Amino acid sequence: MYDVNKVRKDFPILGRKIYGKPLVYLDNAATTQKPLCVLDAMRDEYLNVNANVHRGVHWMSQQSTELHEAARETVRRFINAGSASEIVFTRGTTEGINLVASTFSDEFLKAGDEVIVSVMEHHSNIVPWQLQALKKGFRIKVIPMTDKGDLKLDEYKKLFTDRTRFVSIAQVSNVLGTINPVKEIVKIAHEHDVPVLVDGAQSTPHFKVDVKDIDCDFFVFSGHKIYGPTGIGVLYGKEKWLEKLPPYQGGGEMIDHVSFEGTTFEKPPLKFEAGTPDYIASHGLAVAIDYVNRLGMDQIEAHEKDLTTYAMQRLGEIEGMRIFGQSDHKDAVVSFLVGKIHHMDMGTLLDRLGIAVRTGHHCAQPLMDRLGVLGTVRASFALYNTREEIDALADGIERVRKMF
Repeated sequence: MYDVNKVRKDFPILGRKIYGKPLVYLDNAATTQKPLCVLDAMRDEYLNVNANVHRGVHWMSQQSTELHEAARETVRRFINAGSASEIVFTRGTTEGINLVASTFSDEFLKAGDEVIVSVMEHHSNIVPWQLQALKKGFRIKVIPMTDKGDLKLDEYKKLFTDRTRFVSIAQVSNVLGTINPVKEIVKIAHEHDVPVLVDGAQSTPHFKVDVKDIDCDFFVFSGHKIYGPTGIGVLYGKEKWLEKLPPYQGGGEMIDHVSFEGTTFEKPPLKFEAGTPDYIASHGLAVAIDYVNRLGMDQIEAHEKDLTTYAMQRLGEIEGMRIFGQSDHKDAVVSFLVGKIHHMDMGTLLDRLGIAVRTGHHCAQPLMDRLGVLGTVRASFALYNTREEIDALADGIERVRKMF
């Protein structure tokens, strides 16, 4: 059985008080808290084997390199990639998308071409493509959605032309919680010989991901959203694509040979990892992945689905409640407004009750335009949250509602 109270003991920060009230942390879609095992592992590496990785002949460098490359293998197993050479360490999801958008555009896109994204994308899966479109002159086309928050796949199919070159899509919406049918989205794109990037920032913490099963060409996620450290992320790319793409940055680590006459580059993944990597954080990410694997991704998924269902029920009973995202395929996020209460007012007053939620447009302004609002309050759940915390949220919302 999944013992959430036992799990919570691994996260001492959850025991603190805010304004004299017990902390109820419901901002997990922005970042998750870190278990002691991750913090201890990173501290231990700094204290005992801190040395720059790769090419060092001394003992500590060798040990540090082994931990860093072992982390790459841990990630490979976690998402079921075919080879560790398909795993590129980045600073996070945002850098991973920027890397692909920049290098793919340089190599394959020109004026008149088309890239498809969806209306529910995070800014990090919109702006990088817009920046490249300004340089190259290609068009960005948008998959629409239903009022419930499901993508319109029939409309998606109609977006393809002989100029479509790329699809970039979130597996889970950070606002609506909608779990998009990425396997089907990839299949449709591949029928047109179009590669697909899947943004897994909001999926990898919550349920099993299998990039072979999805058959995506690229997959990105962030360490800090899956109980690991900040400043580390992962780009998975099929070997055939990583071989074709040019380097993203230049510097140490990513070179084969340098002369003033010209430079040759390492093979992937090192071709995309210029400079000293955050080898401490990569080890921390691996420990975080080991941690969720020990708990069991299936059990985590079941626990969080229960929380999401319960939250939808409890919050739905509140007078004036509007919940955005009513898909039948929904996970770990509830975004809402109550009556005419401004989302910032609601979030600020909930904070005084010790309840941490996120307010604003959640880096998804085009989605806010589609919903017809400026922003929402967002409660997002993790493996350590409880039904009692959702009760506290519902009670807190009621208190604020009555104030207004």
